[in-house]
Formats: sequence, structure tokens, C-alpha cells
Amino acid sequence: MRLAGSILVGLVALFHLWFLVLEMFLFTRPTGLETFHLSQQTANACATLAQNQGLYNGFVAVALLLGLWNKSLLLRRYGLGCVMVAGVFGAWSLGDPGPLVGQLVPGLVALLVSELGERGASADGAR
Repeated sequence: MRLAGSILVGLVALFHLWFLVLEMFLFTRPTGLETFHLSQQTANACATLAQNQGLYNGFVAVALLLGLWNKSLLLRRYGLGCVMVAGVFGAWSLGDPGPLVGQLVPGLVALLVSELGERGASADGAR
């Protein structure tokens, strides 16, 4: 279970690295325009905001990857908590359930499996 939790945390981190690339470098290109359903004019006007958002997604990914590398439950919890809060806020602010499915659910599943894996590992160590 511990390995499954680490894999899920890693996948959430990879998604956020992809969001970084999408928002920082591809936002005004065809991939970004199609993903966000934007016109070129709107994407050009919002590009700086998207780059800032992409940078923050990179910070979340780094927190998750450092949490895995250093075996830090605190960093994993922090990173996944950020992902889940962003999913709730995104769904609320956009009036769209997409961020709940795309951010909250993967973050919550990764957190639950990761926590169960750690509890199982510590219970095995106590025997």
C-alpha cells in the first residue's frame, strides 16, 4: 500500500508538471487554446496570468516530489492539500465541477492511499 501511495503522489506531481508546461509555455499555442477553449486574442490577453498559475503548479509538483524523495509525510500532505483546495476553489469559482474531478479526486485518493500505506507500514514495524 505504501508503494501505491507513492505512485499516486508521483502521478499527481506529474500532472502538475504538465499543468506548468501547459500554462507557462503552451497557453497561447494550439494545445493551450484547445485545452482551455480560448480564442487567440483572449489567450494573449491572459498569458501572463496563466504563466503565474503554471509557476504555482510547479511549486506544488516540487513539494510533492520532495515529499517522495525525502520520505516527508508533511510535504506530501501539504502538496496534496494544496491540490485539493485548488480543486474545490476552481470548481466554485468557475461554476464547473471539472476541477473537482481533475484535482480534488486525484489529490484525495493519493492522500488516502498514502496515509493508509504509512499506517500499514508503521503497524508492521510495531509488530
